[in-house]
Amino acid sequence: MMLPEEFKGRMQTMLGEEYAAFAESCQLECAHALRLNARKVDVESFLKKSPFSLRPVPWAENGYYYAAKDAPGRHPYHEAGVYYIQEPSAMAPVEYLDVQPGERVLDLCAAPGGKSTQIAAKLKEKGILICNEIHPQRAKILSENIERMGIGNAIVTNEAPGRLAEAFAGYFDKILVDAPCSGEGMFRKNEAACMEWSVHNILLCAERQDEILSHAARMLRPGGRIVYSTCTFAPEENEGSVSRFLKKFPAFSVRAAAKKKGMSDGNPSWAKDADERVGHAIRLFPHRICGEGHFLAVLELCEGAGEDRSAPCRMESGMSKKHVGLWREFCRQNIIEEPEGIYLAFGGQIYLAPEQTPSLKGLKTLRPGLHLGTEKKNRFEPSHALALFLHADAAVRRLDLPSDGQEIRNYLNGEMILSEGEKGWHLITTDGYTIGWGKRADGKMKNHYPKGLRKMI
Repeated sequence: MMLPEEFKGRMQTMLGEEYAAFAESCQLECAHALRLNARKVDVESFLKKSPFSLRPVPWAENGYYYAAKDAPGRHPYHEAGVYYIQEPSAMAPVEYLDVQPGERVLDLCAAPGGKSTQIAAKLKEKGILICNEIHPQRAKILSENIERMGIGNAIVTNEAPGRLAEAFAGYFDKILVDAPCSGEGMFRKNEAACMEWSVHNILLCAERQDEILSHAARMLRPGGRIVYSTCTFAPEENEGSVSRFLKKFPAFSVRAAAKKKGMSDGNPSWAKDADERVGHAIRLFPHRICGEGHFLAVLELCEGAGEDRSAPCRMESGMSKKHVGLWREFCRQNIIEEPEGIYLAFGGQIYLAPEQTPSLKGLKTLRPGLHLGTEKKNRFEPSHALALFLHADAAVRRLDLPSDGQEIRNYLNGEMILSEGEKGWHLITTDGYTIGWGKRADGKMKNHYPKGLRKMI
């Protein structure tokens, strides 16, 4: 890979005698990792029978490196949401966000969803997670990944940060700002980022980051925490962005966080007019750790700071008696216990929002909670999201298809399954992990795996 000359010159200045090792690391193969979904798996038990060669990512709970030959993206477990394939360095920012169950958390620049699903795991199904992505197509991918991981307490919005700031002043306990950046840390993983690199783009990114951070500051409660992260080495977007933020918002401080082996300190001397406190930030360099380039800083707002901050109105239930009746009749016949939350209906689509969900009025919302299903001709048809959300023992009837057999592959390709037994909806599982729905009649299990997800594996 040919690195841009100006980039190489700047990195030589930054790293000095370490530059040779850095340049060599840029030519090596990327590390591969996944994060196990503790909502679906008992991690200790999974590791004993894992079909992959796994070793821990030092800084990430339930994060594991795997060998490229393992190809976990082509295993049925991937479609069941057993894990999320995620670049190892990208797992670090959420660990420093220190999310606790029951908190209100915002992932402001959330697509494709790796960090959002990591936050959801920390919440342990308690609290509220709002995942936002400004680009519509990327927001759709984000929503699909939230669904695949079986997350019920996440809301996906497609808004500009400023619009969210108007609605959620002082609302969140924790905010992740994984900011759009020049992507220097991903050069060896994404050669297009290397080809598109320019000093001009770095300055544009830095300007955009300043704006996003300003909106995030408005949405944080006093005593709350923002983790700002990028996947670039550029000081203008890292130490520079944090320094400009601290100057504009003096009630914030940079928390000195414990570093794992191989992590580096931020360096105030690398950015113009930098605040000395950016030395508490964390840098990940590919020649020092097994992962790509990353930067993060933990920003905390002091208690008692800021304006009067009131929470938005609570979301009200929006289900007609007809929708309630259809849903509850489905539950009575097919699900052991009805999940709790706020029921909503949009057209024929029925959702379950988390308790205490704030009003989303006026906001572009792709997913106002868990999609339960659809009203079709006065009957209820369960959603794929509901299947992935449920645990295997939550269904009245289920059919398990072993992950190493041909039947599960036939199912994921949309084929009908020959199956004798009780009529009605069945939750389909693979090795006990929920993966979709089937409906049995006349010795056949009609396949309800979504057509848009069917693929040869």
